Amino acid sequence: MFTGLVHDIGRVGSLDASDRGARLTVRTALTRELRTGDSVAVNGVCLTASDIRDGAFAAEAMNETLKRTSLGDLQPGAEVNLELALRAGDRLGGHVVQGHVDGLGTVATTAGDGFARRLTISAPEEVLRYLVHKGSVAVDGVSLTVAALDDRSFTVSLIPETLERTTLGGAQPGTRVNLEVDVFSKYVEKAVRAITGAP
Repeated sequence: MFTGLVHDIGRVGSLDASDRGARLTVRTALTRELRTGDSVAVNGVCLTASDIRDGAFAAEAMNETLKRTSLGDLQPGAEVNLELALRAGDRLGGHVVQGHVDGLGTVATTAGDGFARRLTISAPEEVLRYLVHKGSVAVDGVSLTVAALDDRSFTVSLIPETLERTTLGGAQPGTRVNLEVDVFSKYVEKAVRAITGAP
């Protein structure tokens, strides 16, 4: 489990694809804390560190992961948001993030808003249905608050800290991003369906 608070911006060393999936290597200072077998969120996607050496770690992504996320878009040198898994006793500073991407979004517009920057992201219906005004959403692994939404997109506001410490500061129209909704909204929907008998 993660919280959507980025610990480091890593840099992709390589992405080697095969018919079985892809092997991703990322350089990061977090290797001092990372152990083989640990979970790490890469742009919001939960992966398992399989090899750690020389200031970098490797992880394998299955074909299903590549199909449902933007990891396959990565090129050597690309920056990625990294978060280590939550440990007992850690503070839950963002919201509960599983690292299971619900859909891909595309940055539609960006605009300055005082010290902040607003991103409007086009998203599929299976994501938008779980979003609410002032609710939480993870965008490339970053816990954010929904500032506005309609039936095609939603808007988030990025404070200077987020712009500096995550890759979202460099997002431009056309950038694809991984989206994960608040898992508790899914539990509520399932409970309501069970009570009401709705399909």
